[in-house]
Amino acid sequence: MATVTPERSRRVLVADDEPHIGRIIKMKLEGGPFDVTLAFDGREAADALAAEGAHFDLVVLDLMMPEMSGLDVLRNLRRELRSDIPAIILTAAGQDEQERAALDSGANAFVTKPFSPKKLYALAARLTGVEGGESE
Repeated sequence: MATVTPERSRRVLVADDEPHIGRIIKMKLEGGPFDVTLAFDGREAADALAAEGAHFDLVVLDLMMPEMSGLDVLRNLRRELRSDIPAIILTAAGQDEQERAALDSGANAFVTKPFSPKKLYALAARLTGVEGGESE
């Protein structure tokens, strides 16, 4: 993966049905070169990807959401829209079979809640080629 200069903002779709989790992620990522779009259920995430999928550099999807699960959104993204966009799956239920299903569906990473916002930032930076990998 080529390293991109820090001046270019990375567009990130964050989908989580817990608004406070989405706000925490948004605040942390936007402390660096990320522009975050929030979705609060799987259908909203799928619609955002269908409308603007070509413009996102990363997706962060909660595993269990109303309307569509994060895995359903990810599978649709991989099959119908883009197979190259990095994807992180978040879950409060970090069982091995769920992690396998996420990775088999095309996720680049599987993160169990509660998570460290600093570590999530570093992972997002690594997946999108941001130098420095850490916000202050």
